[in-house]
Amino acid sequence: MRTHLVWDWNGTLLDDIRAVVGATNAAFEEIGIPPITLERYRELYCIPIPRFYERMMGRLPTEAEWLVMDGAFHRHYVALREACGLTEGVEELLTGWGAAGRSQSLLSMYGHDELVPVVRGYGIERHFVRVDGRTGPSGGTKAAHMVRHLAALEGVDPRRVVVIGDAVDDALAAAHVGAGAVLYTGGSHSRAALVAAGVPVVDSLADAVRVAEEISAA
Repeated sequence: MRTHLVWDWNGTLLDDIRAVVGATNAAFEEIGIPPITLERYRELYCIPIPRFYERMMGRLPTEAEWLVMDGAFHRHYVALREACGLTEGVEELLTGWGAAGRSQSLLSMYGHDELVPVVRGYGIERHFVRVDGRTGPSGGTKAAHMVRHLAALEGVDPRRVVVIGDAVDDALAAAHVGAGAVLYTGGSHSRAALVAAGVPVVDSLADAVRVAEEISAA
């Protein structure tokens, strides 16, 4: 069976990390937390998001604070995302993978109803056999969504799946279903944090695809 790629969206296919940091700082401002730099964001970022906020605040946000911050983040992110483009080489990589007769899908923690039209707007929906976003409230982890995603992919053996993402959570979700993973440094985490996940770490999506092929051939 040929390797199937499961792509992450934010910070991986979509080069939106600066929009994410901007929206995060807008959320922090709502409850009086000073803004952070991209470097600091990458040092502290973790999933689930309330734990990330805990690292900034010294405590978990209250339910009321979480609702305020989550709402502010999503409002500002939608506005800032308009200036974001796809990561370098995405169109060519997706086209090449499909042209070789191999399948790929997209799984994101961005809300499903928002994700699908956004992906369609960037003109790449046709490359994926399935596009799934988060269902249910924000703030959780990806593992359960990965189970649901792979279950919906007919004939795809998790042992022949490689997840390409920018977060430690992508590696954890892959391990949860018995899939491989490659992590890309252009998104939410520092290289050190990604390396600690114990999977291959790369600096470009072209390298991610190359390593995914090596994993599947092993």
